Amino acid sequence: MQRFQCYIDGEFLDGEARYRSIDPATGKDWADMPEAREGDVDRAVNAAEKALYDGPWPKMTATQRGKLLYKLADLVAANAQKLAELETRDTGKIIRETSAQIAYVADYYRYYAGIADKIEGSYLPIDKQDMDVWLRREPIGVVAMVVPWNSQLFLSAVKIGPALAAGCTMVVKASEDGPAPLLEFARFVHEAGFPAGVLNIITGFGASCGAALSRHPKVAHVAFTGGPETARHIVRNSAENLASTSLELGGKSPFIVFADADLESAANAQVAGIFAATGQSCVAGSRLIVERSIKERFLGLLKDKAEAIRIGSPLDMATEVGPLATKRQQDHVTALIHKSVQSGAHIITGGQTPSGEGFYFPPTILDCDGVASPSLAEEFFGPVLSVVAFDTEAEALSLANDTRYGLASGVFTQNLTRAHRLMKGIRAGIVWVNTYRAVSPIAPFGGFGLSGHGREGGLAAALDYTRTKTIWLRTSDDPIPDPFVMR
Repeated sequence: MQRFQCYIDGEFLDGEARYRSIDPATGKDWADMPEAREGDVDRAVNAAEKALYDGPWPKMTATQRGKLLYKLADLVAANAQKLAELETRDTGKIIRETSAQIAYVADYYRYYAGIADKIEGSYLPIDKQDMDVWLRREPIGVVAMVVPWNSQLFLSAVKIGPALAAGCTMVVKASEDGPAPLLEFARFVHEAGFPAGVLNIITGFGASCGAALSRHPKVAHVAFTGGPETARHIVRNSAENLASTSLELGGKSPFIVFADADLESAANAQVAGIFAATGQSCVAGSRLIVERSIKERFLGLLKDKAEAIRIGSPLDMATEVGPLATKRQQDHVTALIHKSVQSGAHIITGGQTPSGEGFYFPPTILDCDGVASPSLAEEFFGPVLSVVAFDTEAEALSLANDTRYGLASGVFTQNLTRAHRLMKGIRAGIVWVNTYRAVSPIAPFGGFGLSGHGREGGLAAALDYTRTKTIWLRTSDDPIPDPFVMR
């Protein structure tokens, strides 16, 4: 059984307790994990604060910080396969996806390495004589980062990269479900040569670790990816220290297909958008909104593709859909499908928990047209597609916006003017047109409504980890007049 440790103040340490991590493909224990509690959190945050103000980190130039990020990127790229295998083993995400994604994670670190010495202040043309005024951008402070079990290395890179580029220090809490890849990533942080305390990586449970971290008085900013309910707890906790927050939450993303779309292309994108990563993606295109005249034809395409998907061991490169990450996730998907069928939804394919070991669930399509199905409102975070039909563009837009979430959306049409109207009308942070699930370190990522606030990716993300300091300099050699002498 593999054994992992936390990384605090430049050292690999056990947590205050230990627990076992479960292999989702077998449902059996496979690794021994550190369980950080309040004392560990306090040690990690104190180390981050010390590193922020003392030692080599605050003395480094921005270019030197960037060089460390370049070195970290190279180490991630060189060890991508090892990290991918750990993520697959600990979360059930298929190896063909983790391998590609983690190789691309290195590009995020390279992007922010290049940005480190491009974070600039400004000179203000102030409305007062004999005054020069500048704005300096300085690190916001100690950053707490909390990431979920799905795509931990990617979801941490979009936070760690910009925060380090801005000069912050941080404590990263890996999910208690599947923390292995992030705990192993700490070894490459150490090897890259970051000063002790700059980046601390721990794992533990919400009540004993996450809460202590998000309410810690020395934390200036909390960056979180996860569900809205946990986000509410984090926001309440952050009120204790008045920390700012950035929240990347769930989604119930609309995938709109018009009759003039390339249906084969749209079907392939829909399959990738909902069944890739076993549907455990915040941008999963989980609501298909299809023009009524092509509904049966398009659903026939999707059904054939869904039933041809190869389900199997996530470590097999031939596997296309692996298990869900946890037993409770499998139970959640099963229960929500049952509720949806009771409300009138019709199962086109899938829908049944398979027998055997592991937390598997087959690609599932639910026809929810004309019924108030819970599957249209609640996030499955699993391989389940809910389908409704529309007759007019206005109806399609109304259905797309009929959600409390607003993270991503997809539009498939050959009509350019229609595409532009929908780009403007859809209330979501991302609109993909004739494509889906494309990401880049250059492009901001984030949502509206219950999908959170703040953006990850791009230059703006690095600026979010800074605060401005206003500098006033009087340029006159004349003495300042006595304010109480009338002239």
